[in-house]
This record gives sequence, C-alpha cells and structure tokens, in this order.
Amino acid sequence: MSRLVLLVSAAAIAVPSIAIAQAAPVPPVAETVPYTVKGPKDRNDPYYWLRDDSRKNPKMLAYLKAENAYADAMLADTKPLQDRLYQEIIGRIKQDDSSVPFRERGYFYYTRFETGADYPILARKRGNLSAPEEILLDQPAMAKGHGFFSVGEWVVSPNNQLLAYAEDVVGRRQYVLKFKDLATGRTLTDTVQNVEPNFVWADDNRTVYYVEKDPTTLLSKRVKAHVLGTPASADTLVYEEKDDSFYMGVGRTSDDKYLCIGVQSTVSDEQRCTSAAAPGQFAVIAPREREFRYSADHIGDRWIIRTNRNAPNYKLVTVPDAQAASGRDAWADLVAHDPNVFIEGFKPFNRFIAIEQRSNGNKNVRLLKGDGSSSAVASDEPAYSMDISSNYETDTTKLRYTYDSLTTPRIYYEVDALTGARTVLKRTPAPNYDPSLYATERVWATARDGTRVPVSLVYRKGYQRDGTAPMLQYGYGSYGASMDPAWSPTITPLLDRGLVYAIAHIRGGQEMGRAWYDQGHLLNKKNSFTDFIDVTRFLVANKYAAPNRVAAMGGSAGGLLMGGIANMAPQDYRVFINQVPFVDVVTTMLDASIPLTTNEYDEWGNPADPKFYDYMLSYSPYDNLRRQAYPAMFVGTGLWDSQVQYYEPTKYVAKLRTLKTDTNPLVYRVNMEAGHGGKSGRFEQYRSRAEYYAFMLDQLGVAEPVAMPPPAPAGTPGERGR
Repeated sequence: MSRLVLLVSAAAIAVPSIAIAQAAPVPPVAETVPYTVKGPKDRNDPYYWLRDDSRKNPKMLAYLKAENAYADAMLADTKPLQDRLYQEIIGRIKQDDSSVPFRERGYFYYTRFETGADYPILARKRGNLSAPEEILLDQPAMAKGHGFFSVGEWVVSPNNQLLAYAEDVVGRRQYVLKFKDLATGRTLTDTVQNVEPNFVWADDNRTVYYVEKDPTTLLSKRVKAHVLGTPASADTLVYEEKDDSFYMGVGRTSDDKYLCIGVQSTVSDEQRCTSAAAPGQFAVIAPREREFRYSADHIGDRWIIRTNRNAPNYKLVTVPDAQAASGRDAWADLVAHDPNVFIEGFKPFNRFIAIEQRSNGNKNVRLLKGDGSSSAVASDEPAYSMDISSNYETDTTKLRYTYDSLTTPRIYYEVDALTGARTVLKRTPAPNYDPSLYATERVWATARDGTRVPVSLVYRKGYQRDGTAPMLQYGYGSYGASMDPAWSPTITPLLDRGLVYAIAHIRGGQEMGRAWYDQGHLLNKKNSFTDFIDVTRFLVANKYAAPNRVAAMGGSAGGLLMGGIANMAPQDYRVFINQVPFVDVVTTMLDASIPLTTNEYDEWGNPADPKFYDYMLSYSPYDNLRRQAYPAMFVGTGLWDSQVQYYEPTKYVAKLRTLKTDTNPLVYRVNMEAGHGGKSGRFEQYRSRAEYYAFMLDQLGVAEPVAMPPPAPAGTPGERGR
C-alpha cells in the first residue's frame, strides 16, 4: 500500500514541486526475554512473556495497543473501501427480519430484528400466529452498556411459565445462568456463575440441570441441579467427569421422557439418562470404550442409537425399553453401515426418522418410514448442504430442514415424510442480490498422494476461466468439522469484483466420511496442509485463478492451516487472512491449564510422548517460522478468546516480524472487547470482515466491482453449473 503524500512548495510557480515520501508507519518490536518451555526437548521461547492470563500486564497491553495503532496506520488508505464493503454486505441483509416460528407445547417461538438493531428480540405467541406477542428477552435493551453481549441458550420450562437463559458480557464463554418469570416479566434473583450455555428443566418446573465449567481450564466438569429459590452454593452435584479429555452436555430425549448427560471425546462417548418426570440415578446407556462412539435418543418405547460399532461411517441401531439394560448385544441394526455414506445425525418422530448423511461430499437428508422404506430429499445443485432444523413435536409426518448453497440464500423447507411433498416456509431475504447472476460448481483436485479432494466453487456468471482471475480459497480441516457450502452476504461483494471463491474440503473434516477425518489428524495432520496447497495448485493449473492472485483464509484451527501453509508454500499465495489462529501448537498442548488442551490430545497428540512431540513440532507454525519471504498477512485475535488464547497469534506476529525477509505488509488486529467469535452484534461483526477484506483486495489489486459480460443463456458452452 502506498504511503506517499505529495507536498507542494508555496513557491510552486518558481520551482518544480517535489514529491516527498512521508515516513512509513513503523511496526512495533516486541522485547525478547529468555524463557525455557519444558518438554521432551526443552525450547527457548523469547516471546513467552506476552502471555498474561489476567490480561492486565501494562507492558503486554501496551504492545497490543501499539499493534493496533500500527494496523490503523497501515489500513488508513483502505478505509473508503472498507466502508463500501460494509455497506454492500449489510445492504444484502434484511434489517427487520424474523425467524421461522416453531411450535412447542402450544406456543409459537421466534426471534425478530428491528431495523438497525444488532440483537434480536425473543418472543412467542400462544396458540396461533395472530395471537398477541409476548416478549421473552429484549436483547437490544439487555445489551446496552456492554462492549460484548451474547445470549448463548434459552429454555422454557415444561409448564411454559419460566425461562432459563445464559448470558455472557465478556466474550470468554463463561456464561451466567439467569431466570425469568414469564407471567410477571420479572427477572428472578437466582443466578449461577461460570456455566456452559447448555441446561435442561426437569418436569417439576423448579429444577434445572446445568454444566459447570472449571474456572481456569474452562472445561465442562460437573453437572449440577439448581432448585429455584435456593442459593447456587446449595446446588446438588449430579455428575462429575474425572477424565479431562471429555466434553460434557445435557439434554432431553425427543419424546421428552428422559433427561440425559452426554460426555464425548475425540474417540469415545458415554451417555446416561434418567426419568424427566421423576429424576433419580442416571443410568448408563453403554459404558465408554476407546474407539467406540454413540449417541442415543428415545421415541415411544424404544431407543434409537447412532454408533460406529463395527461401522466406521456409523449406522443406526435400535433396542426396545425392555432390553435396554442388556447392553450392546441387544442392539439391532436399523440402518446398516454403508462405506460410501456417512451418517452424521438423526431425529426420531413417531412415524418416521430423519437422517442427516453425507455422500460425494454433500450433506443431505434421508427419510426412513415405519415400513422400512426410505427416500432422499431432492436437491437441485452440484454443491449444497441440508440440515435438520427445529422440530420439537414428534407426533407429525412433517420435517423441517434447511437448504444452503453458495448461490442460494438459506431456504427453510417442510417436507411430508409420507408423501414427499415439499413446502417452502421461508427464503432468507437477500436485498440487492440476484442468484441468477452467480454460478456454483463442484470440482475434484488430486492431492500429491492421489487422493481426490472435493472443492466447492462460486463466481459471477460471465467470469472467464483464463488464468487471470483473483481467488479467495478457504479451508478448515480439523475436528471432523465439515465446511459445507452456504451463501453469505460477505462473499457476494468479492464475486462482484471478479473473485472466485473456493472452499477446499480437505482431510481433517468429515465431508467424505470418518476416514477423511482419520487421514487428517494426529500423525496424519500434514495431509490437511498439503491438500490445501494441492487444491490451490490444481485451481491455478486449470486456470480458475492467476498464480500471483491467490488469497488464503482460515480461522482458529483453520488458522493453524494458514500458518502451516505459509511456512510450507509461501510462493503459492499473495495474501493470507488468518483469524484467531491456533499457531503455537506444541507449547499450548504441553500446558494442561490452557483451555481445550486436555480435550484435544486425540486431535493433535499429547506432546509428552516424543513421537507426537516431534511430529507436532515439525508443523507448528510458530516453531517453523524462518528467514524467508512471506506473503502479505492480516492476523486477528480477541483479547478474551477462550478457545485460542490471544498470546498465540501475538507471539507469532512478534516473531514473524523479526524473520520475514520481504517488504509485504503484516497487520495484526487485536479486538480488546471480544473473544473467539469476534465482536458481538448482527452488524458489528461485518466491520472487521470489511477491514480484512479491504486489506486482501488491496493486495490483489482489486477495489471496485468489475463490469462482467452478461451471463450466457442456460445450457450454452461455458455454463459450468449454477
């Protein structure tokens, strides 16, 4: 970015004007302090001092503020572009939008936004949608005075009279459980601190089961029962998880008969349940066992269970109540294992079961009827995703689900499981957006080991595949999380400027089944990095993008991906967008006091084992920074991040500044009032998006929307799919 200002002498008539270069902004330089990180092999980390768990160290805060000041100076020239992008993004969002109401116990629940509001109003209507509105949570009013605000979950009591909700005003994901009397509108004095946004009522309408977090590691540690009107200090301990590699959650079965506690790790699950009407001892469905995973739900007089037992891609089994105590030997196959279909989830109803499944890289929905026949819900595009939506009543033949693609704003459907008839409940409003102007396709890139990697693409029609276009490629590839194609108002401004947007469905996700994940974690983690690089090279070789105009973007574990490929193949990219990145893998995984560490030994490996230590050290972005040229880079974090602590990217940037041999800009933005998800609020999040998109476009040499040729008529040569 140019930092030149023309200064003209007052005597310009007599002497030529002289262009004087204004001093360019100078990046801050972090102090180095020797520090030894203990492990199988000790390492020196001179930037370790930037870690301050209290987030109060004046020297550390001064450095972060200096980085923000430097970012302000470096990004000043892009401010007009930032503003245009922001307006284009929010211009495609309906200001006064509302959700599709869902029915539960005689009430219709929904959220709605008022024009200009960052937060929704939660409301309901009794009996029908023409009834008077009852406001349950006025979140715009609740958020006033807070730099960050989030309601993580809300649950209405079985008698419809009380509301439990979780509130976070810091961004650290340490929620406060609160209660409201819906008859009077009064907020009760009961509060419970430091909980997960996950809780469930018992049928007595007085007892709430919630998950308490460890205040240091933020692990979900204990399930407790709070009785309204009693102090939180008197809450009863129901269950405590001793193994720190497990996460924990609570919920009700679909038929509301049981309350359940579920614990899960990367390789194991365990679920225990009790009667919701008369809670007692929580009985284990099946005891935990390494490499054995399952989740159980109840409908009528039987349990339905999704399990990987003798089924790597999962299957559904069932067991009647009378045989449930007999263990796994009593489980009977309901949907057999299919090596080409990955069962990701299910929802039981009285007369059918809805199944979320993946095949050929796409997520779709299959309906299993009581007679054993099944049918897939139809789709119309080559790359898409379907998800089961809000379905709280089981005595129905209709399923609500959502449909997404890179060109289609989310559609909410209702399909009749018996007849197959589909009804559109809502098309997400997208002002100033015409889907007919854009095209999506699915291509397959061949990785260096011969594996075919699916790639979802979208571009504006009229785009010519001639090797000159700029491209933004996104990836994640961790935890088995699949990055499904979905429309976003943030992508359209890029497409209008001639960019191609690509999602690389790399190994480490589960787009292609459980084996896809297994091939992208632990001692196979580097496959995620090389897949992403090989997708880039495939797209460039096939002229989807210019070789010197490729941007890469990822966040969190996807930030690890960005850091890894920046070290491995910097020459393949012009610019990186790296948000809340997990870049200091070894040091973090050696420290069990850091949130998420113990949960993730089966994701990355435990570096106390030299085998994993050496492998992790070989790709850890922070440890592998070296003297070489790096592309332009925008790195972002939140001071209160609970998932990836702020000091990881802070140390990474500080070290990178001393090693990079190029003159490409390195910008580091620290949000001092946010956590892992960035700023709260519907519109506020898009300001940061506009900032780093403007930086990216500046580096790619793109600023304004380009004049695209009119799209070719459907079916003519050059049309590569909608």
